[in-house]
Amino acid sequence: MAIALEGTISAKQSSVTVATPKRDTRLDVLRGLALITIFINHVPGQIFENLTTKNFGFSDAAEGFVLISGIAVGLAYGSCFQPGAWLQTATKAWKRAFTLYLAHMITTFMTLALFLTGAWIFHRPGLLCEINILAVLTNLKAGIPSLLLLGHQIGYNNILPMYGALMLMVPIILLLNAASPLLALAVSGTVWLFAGIYEIAPHNMLIEGYWFLNPLSWQFLFTIGIVGMMHVRRGGKLPQHPILFALAAAYLVLSFAWVVGQLWSFGIALTSLGLPPVLTGFDKTFLSLPRLLHVLALTYLVINIPAISRLLQRSTDNPLTILGRHSLSIFVAGTILAMVGQVVLYINNHDQIAGPVFVVIGIAIQFAYAYHLERKRRLETGGHRRLPDRSMIPVPVRVDRWRDRR
Repeated sequence: MAIALEGTISAKQSSVTVATPKRDTRLDVLRGLALITIFINHVPGQIFENLTTKNFGFSDAAEGFVLISGIAVGLAYGSCFQPGAWLQTATKAWKRAFTLYLAHMITTFMTLALFLTGAWIFHRPGLLCEINILAVLTNLKAGIPSLLLLGHQIGYNNILPMYGALMLMVPIILLLNAASPLLALAVSGTVWLFAGIYEIAPHNMLIEGYWFLNPLSWQFLFTIGIVGMMHVRRGGKLPQHPILFALAAAYLVLSFAWVVGQLWSFGIALTSLGLPPVLTGFDKTFLSLPRLLHVLALTYLVINIPAISRLLQRSTDNPLTILGRHSLSIFVAGTILAMVGQVVLYINNHDQIAGPVFVVIGIAIQFAYAYHLERKRRLETGGHRRLPDRSMIPVPVRVDRWRDRR
């Protein structure tokens, strides 16, 4: 889906040429689109929500985002990974996981502050009963530690914990892939299947149930992205065959008809066959097979239709490219804005005008923030050297004489 190309940077008043991999903007554009979609879905009850991908197929932006992140990990770590340097790679991945944890803490406590403030200023105590907040407020002694230990997740603040857990798994995935890509996929797929069949997932501490997005299930999609990208980096090609193309297209059409036509009763019939729900259901927590196949079929078509690939290849100054390049910062900002939006819509009783207006303003703010981050990045680099961007999984810059600065 993305191929790193080699570029050159000429140092000013010097004949030294520094080799740098050219960033594939298709990943940034797709990530930018996913960020916008996630933001819209996180402000429920407004008309734009009806236009997002979840209304036209089994999977949604979350699946796409995790797959893209796996591809980006393959780009970031794949070419330089050596089993002998496993600890160094593991340290980098685990540091990234800690960064994601800190980002999650920011969005979580900002969400609490926003809902508490809204309930107090506008005299709407019902806000405190929304998105799993009440369980924390009624038992602060256990609630705060549960938040800090990821044993309780506020609603719409559950992507980063899953993603951080996936980053902790990166060293193991890379080690398995170094031994054999098929082994990595087999182990990952087995973990996914057993987690789904036996409902193995991190448990909540304050309320019954599991994490909303089970990392033991979602790691399979993440691993597929890593293994696929590293296969391409080694010179391999993804299978291309008319039959596969037809099957992927047919599955997308079936998924579209199923969701738009509200044919969920057929899903109940499939479950009655005695197969595990992870194979026949549509559960998001355990990433059921229909959802997994849908995002893979969609990705296969995107890869194999040149017109789509060309459409996604934008310039480095394209707004979507810039948005996706700074995805972690934008995701945090988008989550906080979405929580503001939920408070605004609740106070206005989900007014049909206030909701769409807020979403448009929120998206505009995110683009403006992305441009601010990009301008800051370029000022820091002085226009001579590309530093690793602040995306959720940055593509590393390899240079001959300079070292990356964080």
